[in-house]
Amino acid sequence: MNKTEAALKERIKELTCLYEVSSIISDAADQGIEEALRAIVFSIKKGFQFPLGTHVTINTDTFNISTTEKINKSVSISAKINVFKKIKGTLFVCLAPNTYTKKDFLSEEQLLIDNIAIKVGSFLERIEIQKNETSLKRQMEHADRLSIVGEITAGIAHELNTPLANILGFAELLKNDLQEENSDVDTIIENAIYSREVVKKLMFFSCKMPQEMELINFVPIIKNAVKLLDATFRKEDVQYFIHIKEEELWLKADSIQLTQIIFNLLMNAIYFSPKKGHVTIEAHKTKKNIVLKISDEGKGLTEEDLSKIFQPFFTTKPIGDGSGLGLSVVHGIVSSHRGNISAKNNKMKGAVFTVVLPIN
Repeated sequence: MNKTEAALKERIKELTCLYEVSSIISDAADQGIEEALRAIVFSIKKGFQFPLGTHVTINTDTFNISTTEKINKSVSISAKINVFKKIKGTLFVCLAPNTYTKKDFLSEEQLLIDNIAIKVGSFLERIEIQKNETSLKRQMEHADRLSIVGEITAGIAHELNTPLANILGFAELLKNDLQEENSDVDTIIENAIYSREVVKKLMFFSCKMPQEMELINFVPIIKNAVKLLDATFRKEDVQYFIHIKEEELWLKADSIQLTQIIFNLLMNAIYFSPKKGHVTIEAHKTKKNIVLKISDEGKGLTEEDLSKIFQPFFTTKPIGDGSGLGLSVVHGIVSSHRGNISAKNNKMKGAVFTVVLPIN
């Protein structure tokens, strides 16, 4: 075989390799990311001049896929894998160091892996976009469910308000008419008041409570709320840490409702924190928002908990320890301020709740 024929054979191998890689990426939805990358490295191996002495590896933030368990990179060429214009991995092609030197690589082979690295980068970008679309879809579905629940809740609260006011009013009149104390009437009054508070919380969740919006500094509100709960922290043997660099975080909001947000989130954090545990309160400003984060060191949340955590009457506490309205109230207040709230697990342990409130 003369040099021209040998060179032509190599070009055909390289073009075949590029075609195979493109096909693998096109069919990746059927086989998964890891399987696709594994198929790609073996396809690259076949496309090189010395396939028996060639090994290929793709290293990314998530994957480390190779044609062999041990890769020796002393004789190798490489190409960077860019995902959204950031280097997220490297494609290495290595020759057996005892048999070959770097001069045994063809210049066309470097061009081949440069092209494949671009294709792999585009493939990983596509996967990332699909993940983001799925996540956004889930968020929208969750928000839609909460909106529907909010509308139903608002109707229930409205329907209950009038009869509860009548029960409470007539019970108080009855108490005044009676000559002596009557525990049954007192029980009626106490339960009517409790029920009215539940209705009020339902109205908070459905964003139907009136607000007094004014320009306020969020920092002292946070610190005062924490200070009021200082005794509770000490009683439960839980420590707290406040991380706020700014002295002033101004936004337009209802100060009483913001205090309620902090109280509810802190009470939850204290409840789920172990003895000697830490609760961290952070706040900072971005260009458009004030961000509040409250994290604990408790047991964290399951996937099911995370999907239902802001729905009314859902609680992870034992029966009798919670009504399941605290976080739904927080969600309602945040929504009425045109903000958003999210919950997730900390990397180490516990959960973190993040509240984002627009400055204006």
